[in-house]
Amino acid sequence: MPWKNQGGGPWGSGPKGPWGSGPQPVGPRPPDLEDLLRRGQDRLQQIMPGGYFSGIGITLVVLLIAAFWLLSGFFRVQSEELGVVLRFGKHVRTVQPGLNYHLPYPIETVLLPKALRVNTISIGMTLIDDPARRGRSIRDVPEESLMLTGDENIVDVDFTVLWRIKPDGVGDFLFNIQNPEGTVKAVAESSMREVIGRSQIQPILTGARNVTEQGVQELIQKTLDSYGAGIQISQVQMQKVDPPAQVIDAFRDVQAARANLEQLQNEAQTYANQVVPQARGRSAQILQAAEGYKEQAVAEAKGQSARFLKVYEEYKKAPDVTRERIYLETMERVLGGSEKLIYDGGQSGQGVVPYLPLSELTAKRPPTTGQPSSGGSR
Repeated sequence: MPWKNQGGGPWGSGPKGPWGSGPQPVGPRPPDLEDLLRRGQDRLQQIMPGGYFSGIGITLVVLLIAAFWLLSGFFRVQSEELGVVLRFGKHVRTVQPGLNYHLPYPIETVLLPKALRVNTISIGMTLIDDPARRGRSIRDVPEESLMLTGDENIVDVDFTVLWRIKPDGVGDFLFNIQNPEGTVKAVAESSMREVIGRSQIQPILTGARNVTEQGVQELIQKTLDSYGAGIQISQVQMQKVDPPAQVIDAFRDVQAARANLEQLQNEAQTYANQVVPQARGRSAQILQAAEGYKEQAVAEAKGQSARFLKVYEEYKKAPDVTRERIYLETMERVLGGSEKLIYDGGQSGQGVVPYLPLSELTAKRPPTTGQPSSGGSR
């Protein structure tokens, strides 16, 4: 029996102590826990037939506990998760997002990794909270970003790696590696240093970023697959590729000079592409004209030869007539376009007759081809 429920004591009735009744509490008194437990036991005994220590009562309690135990196997997998069901610690199956069920603990348990989420790891830079700007700022990490190229130059490389868990490698991800983010970061940094160490600095700074990113991604994936990590590398993105801060101005001058060189080369190539076709066109035109002149000269020569042979055949038949005709045609061709003066060489003549405008007359009425002119007949 509690001390306060005793009817009296060595110091009289009521809750008294050896130094009197003591201070009395003000307000409602707290509930008595022993009374509450006693009332609950009485109600449970009234509900269960034969009392809760009977066979039926024990059976109901066991069934109720078994029902709660079986219902504890329901679980929900969120949209970015995959459920990994373990039976006595061994991976037996993987379930998709939604409401699922597994045998209750301790037979089966479930792990819920973020297998459908794309994770990002930054190497060479880190995000820090900036209270002054009310946001985050990027801070460079030189011990991660400074790398040595194949031609013994130092380059500052900041890049990010996008990775996710393989849908068929969730078990490997959970059981083969202890620190996934640290493993991916270490492998990515090592792979980037290896690829940069095999490359020259100039292609890295200008146009070989895509090749470098692809090579680093393949090397990271190959290394993680050899670990059995169950991780898929989605993409490698090079954020910043610069020389060290101490020599960046000199490198920028070199890049500007190379850009000017490329521009001048492009302009020269453009001019060559314009001039060379024109020269080739003129050359082809000259060749075609020469070929046409050649064909024309050959055709004329063949025609004159054929004409000569025909005249020669006629000449053999009538030499005198043919000779006189050739003479008259030749004189007509030679003197047909020249000015003519008529001279009377006789003694009775005056030496030179008055000038006749024969050229004007012949210009108005040109002589007919094959017939001698008036002056030629004299």
